[in-house]
Amino acid sequence: MEETGSGKERKETASRSARRSVRTDLCEELCTGAPPLPGIVKSVSEQNGVRTVRVEVTDGEGAALLGRPVGTYLTLHVGKAWLMEEEEKRDAAGAVAAGLLSLLRKVSPAKGAVLVVGLGNPCLASDAVGPFTVREITVTRHLKDAMPALFDALGGIAVAALSPGVVGQTGIETAELVRGAVGAVRPALVVAVDALAARDPERLACTVQLSDTGIRPGSGVGNHRAAIDRSLLGVPVIAVGVPTVIDADTLVLGALEHAGIAEPIPETFFPEGGNFFVSLKECDAAVGAVSSLLANAIDLALKRFAEE
Repeated sequence: MEETGSGKERKETASRSARRSVRTDLCEELCTGAPPLPGIVKSVSEQNGVRTVRVEVTDGEGAALLGRPVGTYLTLHVGKAWLMEEEEKRDAAGAVAAGLLSLLRKVSPAKGAVLVVGLGNPCLASDAVGPFTVREITVTRHLKDAMPALFDALGGIAVAALSPGVVGQTGIETAELVRGAVGAVRPALVVAVDALAARDPERLACTVQLSDTGIRPGSGVGNHRAAIDRSLLGVPVIAVGVPTVIDADTLVLGALEHAGIAEPIPETFFPEGGNFFVSLKECDAAVGAVSSLLANAIDLALKRFAEE
């Protein structure tokens, strides 16, 4: 069937948007400023001052337009956790937990063990969201037989945690290590936490993306490792990501567009082979605070899920 003019225009707009964004892991940013697109449903809600943008990629056409698998993507604008008062942190963690709980209900009716995986390099602040989150997760799997009363008091769900490092440290693909852990733990689902890349610098360490499509470690900085998803592990994988870096080309492009300079746009603003990423000057504090918020949110969501 021949496409109508409006259909072609929507696809061309989405294609231009994807090219001009240069690099982002946030599904919401791929839709920003675009007209309604086929196979993509977008909605906005708010809870406790946290704005949530829900993007549903419903079919192959939508997946092709955004370059993302079919599934649900929630982007929560939590704000600067490292500057929040305790009550604000609780509200933000509660909003993230609510989003996570909605995905838990969708993908995993069975309430078996859960494996939380912290992806990334704990020695590099901008890549440490995963490992820092995992170190604060309440793990309970080892208590199920040894201390059943305490296990029940903590929520009655067996939670295990893994921080596999990166292939440069271990010489082993992260996906291989996670698959081995899944074989040993036999969880009902995996929650994978990782650092992401964004287009808008205002989102760095202030935004949380949740999805039910799995994750590809290192994709934000161009290190395309094997995907960690249901097809690899045989169980649902919920991805929890926080953008901590922005590609330098993307940063310059955004500044030019903000100034009203749209054309001509070179493919790169840096010498051939240049590969630069920018993070926050307060990256250490930001990553530490947002990781603690994520750990609280994951603990809360899993507890609520077990109690339902």
